[in-house]
Amino acid sequence: MIDKICMFLTNQIRKEMPDIDDEKAEVINYGLQNIVGEIPKTFLVLIIAYFLGIWKETLITFLLLIPYKNTSGGFHLKTHLGCILGTTLFYCGIPILSKYLLLNGIIKYIIIAMVWIFGMFMIKLYAPADTENVPILAKKDRRRQQLLAYITFTIGLLIAGVINYNMISNIIILGYFVQSFMITKIAYRLTNNKYGYEVYGDTSIQNV
Repeated sequence: MIDKICMFLTNQIRKEMPDIDDEKAEVINYGLQNIVGEIPKTFLVLIIAYFLGIWKETLITFLLLIPYKNTSGGFHLKTHLGCILGTTLFYCGIPILSKYLLLNGIIKYIIIAMVWIFGMFMIKLYAPADTENVPILAKKDRRRQQLLAYITFTIGLLIAGVINYNMISNIIILGYFVQSFMITKIAYRLTNNKYGYEVYGDTSIQNV
């Protein structure tokens, strides 16, 4: 259903803007899938978080992580139930763990540096981590997405390093680390996902 809605919206946008080619349409459709697909899941996750007594923390987690998550990409779980469970675990589990995560002094900055180094390598290797259903094939679009991933990732960790509120700092550190893992080949294999280039081949990535 979500795929059909996003394709309909993409086609409507192309009718209004005829200069949009197939590659740009793919990027638009990918963005719409992220937005439209996240809305119902977000409300459901917030309802679950409310009963867990952490809805504010979960909302903060969503707002802090979505810029990096949208630019770096990541795998999609195959079923709606699996997707809901995975999303709930991600956005509720991170704030719960962040409450008990003690990162103080030099230890905090060492961990931030380690997460940054790990994340930068993963972005270089895998971002934007697309899927076979919503591939990003144009090189210029991939470069733009990757650049945005570098920027949002670095800014987020800089905020984590200077902010005095440990809860928010911990959410960023832990959340950005988990998201960086979610774009790796290991994560894709564990969830039976494929990158777009694995399906369409490197030669299908167009230099436009």
